[in-house]
Amino acid sequence: MVTLENARAIIAAAEKKAAEIGQPMNIAVADAGGNLVAHVRMDGAWLGSIDISIKKAYTARAFDITTQDLATHSQSGGQFFGIHASNDGRIMIFAGGIPLKRDDKVVGAIGVSGGSGDQDHAVAEAGAGAFE
Repeated sequence: MVTLENARAIIAAAEKKAAEIGQPMNIAVADAGGNLVAHVRMDGAWLGSIDISIKKAYTARAFDITTQDLATHSQSGGQFFGIHASNDGRIMIFAGGIPLKRDDKVVGAIGVSGGSGDQDHAVAEAGAGAFE
């Protein structure tokens, strides 16, 4: 289970990484059902990335895969081509979503948006690393 306390720690670690790289981010944490537990929009982060960060967290939990890996497999000719059109448009195939695991079981996810794919993924990794 991902508690609000967990979500706050995850977000704090992600915010720290975003500040280190100088890129304000939107950071979302979802529970095992893909439901939003907490979200932060750092000062100066893009408004359009609020929705994207929440959907990245949902996607990472819905398919138990990083959105970076899902993006690789969802290109033309890939096994998941067209997946972004499923789930009423909730699926994001940009880097920045990472499942959160406890005892090798996915119990939630983090979604980050606001920079390049590499930046989003790095900030999400920092947040996921704080999950205990």
